[in-house]
Amino acid sequence: MSTATTENRSFEADVSRLLHMMVHSVYSDRDVFLRELISNAADACEKLRYEAIATPALIGDEGKLAITIAADPEGGTLSISDNGIGMSRDEMIEALGTIARSGTRAFMEQIEAAKGKEGAQLIGQFGVGFYSSFMVAGDVDVVSRRAGSDEAWRWTSDGKGEFSVSPVALEDAPPRGTRVTLKLLDDAKTYAERWTLERIVKAQSGHVPVPITLVEKPGAEPTSLADGAALWTKPKSEITPAEYTDFYRSLAAQYDEPAATVHFRAEGRQEYTTLAFIPGSKPFDLFDAERKGRVKLYVKRIFITDEAELLPRYLRFVRGLVDTSDLPLNVSREMIQESPLLAAIKKGVTSRILSDLGKLAESEPDTFATIWENFGAVVKEGLYEDYERRDQLLGLARFRTTASGEGLRSLKDYAGALKENQTAIYYIVGDDLARISDSPQLEGFRARGVEVLLLNDHVDSFWASSAPDFEGKPFKSITQGAADLGLIPLVNGDAPPFAETSPQVDALVEALKQILAADVADVRASDRLTDSAVCLVAPDKGPDRQFEKLLSAAGRLDSPAKPILEINPHHSLVARLAALEDDAMRDDLAHLLLDEARILDGERPSHAKSFSERLARLIAKALA
Repeated sequence: MSTATTENRSFEADVSRLLHMMVHSVYSDRDVFLRELISNAADACEKLRYEAIATPALIGDEGKLAITIAADPEGGTLSISDNGIGMSRDEMIEALGTIARSGTRAFMEQIEAAKGKEGAQLIGQFGVGFYSSFMVAGDVDVVSRRAGSDEAWRWTSDGKGEFSVSPVALEDAPPRGTRVTLKLLDDAKTYAERWTLERIVKAQSGHVPVPITLVEKPGAEPTSLADGAALWTKPKSEITPAEYTDFYRSLAAQYDEPAATVHFRAEGRQEYTTLAFIPGSKPFDLFDAERKGRVKLYVKRIFITDEAELLPRYLRFVRGLVDTSDLPLNVSREMIQESPLLAAIKKGVTSRILSDLGKLAESEPDTFATIWENFGAVVKEGLYEDYERRDQLLGLARFRTTASGEGLRSLKDYAGALKENQTAIYYIVGDDLARISDSPQLEGFRARGVEVLLLNDHVDSFWASSAPDFEGKPFKSITQGAADLGLIPLVNGDAPPFAETSPQVDALVEALKQILAADVADVRASDRLTDSAVCLVAPDKGPDRQFEKLLSAAGRLDSPAKPILEINPHHSLVARLAALEDDAMRDDLAHLLLDEARILDGERPSHAKSFSERLARLIAKALA
C-alpha cells in the first residue's frame, strides 16, 4: 500500500472553462451524463479484454465483465462501477484532470455558443464526457484500482477548479476497475430513481457490449438492464430500427438518428461483420485537420483499435465497427497498418457503403439529398484521391446548378439535358453560392439554356480541374479559356448576338490591350456576355480563376497568371467607350472597367487609391 498523502491539483484552463459551462447548465438535456459514464465503463472493460490477451492474469478469477449502477434515493447518491482495466494514479490525473484531445479550443468556442439539444450533442465528442457528471452532481468521487496493481486511488472534486488525488485502502476499493460516485444536486435527485435510470439506459446504452445491472437501493437485489450481447452479431431481421438507433447513439456519441444503416456479413476469402451508420447530422469533427476515421476494429468481439483506417478518409463521417475472426487477437499496430487482410476489408467495406448509398439515392432521393447536403463536401475529396472509384463517386455526386433551383442534380440528370452541339460539362467554382450564381460568365450559357454546375465547396477546385470526364464529356470551367458557345443555339432560336465585331470595337480592343498590358494577358470580345459589359477569365492553360486564388492563398503559387479581360461588344457602355475620343478619359475608363470585372469576380480593385482617383475624375467630369 502506498504511503503517499493527498495531493491537491488545479484543473487545466480548458477543463475549468468546460466545468463552468457544465455547472451553469449550458445543456438542457442532462441525461447525457449517464450515457457518457456507461460508455467510459464499457471502454474500460474493452481495454481489459484487449490487455488480457497478452496477460491473462489481469482478469484472474473474476472473468465476467460487468457494469453496475447503484442508487441511493434517500442518500441522494448514484454510482457507476465497472470491473474493467482501472486506472493508476498517473492515469487518473491524466484522464480526469486534462483534455488531451486536439481541437479543444475550437470545441470550447462552439459549445459556448451552443444551446439546448445542439449543445448536448457535442458532449463526448472531444474526450470530455466524464465532466458531464457535474451537470447533476455537486461532488464527484472516483475510486479506481488498475488490473494487476496492489494500489488503489481516489479522485475527488466539486468541479470548481481543483481536484484531489489520494491513496485508498484496498478493502475500500473495487478488486479491479473503477467506481464513480455522484453526490446529486437537489434538482437532480430523480437520477437516483429506478424508473429514470431504466429509461435512460434502455434509450441510450442498451447495446453496449458489457452487461449492465441496477441496484435500485442499498441492499436490493441486482436487476439486469442490458445483457451485453453484441448487436452486430444478430441477424438484421431480429433488430428493430429503435435498437439500431440506440446502438448508434452509444457508439457514435451522437444524439441524432442515423440517416442510413449498413449492416452485413462478408463470407468467402475474408469473413467479417460490418455495422456502419451514416449520421443524420454533421459530427463536430467532420473537418478536423487530421481527417481520422471513426470506425472501430474488433477481433472476435474484442475491441482492438479505432485507428485502423478501415475506410478512406473521404468517408470519415461514417460511424461503426468491423468485427473479424481472421486476425490474431494480439495483432500489433504495425501489423494493422501493413495487413493485406485489412486492406481487403477496407476495400470490401468501402465498396458496400458506396453501393448502398447509390441504392439509397435511387430508392429514397430525399434521404440521400440530406446525406449529400451534410457530407457531400467530404465525399468529393474522393474524386481526386480515389481514382479507382472516381466513376462511382461521380455517379453519387449531387450539385446545385443553374437549372436545379433549390434542389440538387446528378451528373446523369445533367448529361440527359445536354443542348445541341454541347460537348462539355460546364461548371463555375467560387466560395459563395449566391455570388457565383450571379456571375457575368454565366450569361451566355443561360441565354442558350446550357446548364452549369455551381460549385461552392473548397474541394471543388481540386477535383473539377483533374476529373477527366463523365460519360465521355469533359469538365470545363466557364471562367477559363474561350467559351466556345458559337455552335449552341439561343433558347429563343435567334441567331448568336454577333458573328464578328465592328471596326470601332476592334480598335477599342487593341487600345485596351495597350492600356492594360501590365494587368491582363489579353483583351478580347466575348460570346459569353449578354448583359454585363466585362468579365475576367483565366488563360486556357493552368488553373482556373478560383483554383488560382486557393493556390495563392496557400502560398503554392509564386506569381498568378494575368487574367484575360473579355468585353461585351454589344453593351452600350462598350459602344460609347469605343466612340470616345478623349484619350485621358478612355484610360481612366479602361482601368475602371477592369476593376469592375475584378469586383464582379469577388475581388477588390488592385489599387484602391488609383481606383478612387479615377472614379473621382469621372464623377467630376459628369457633374461639370
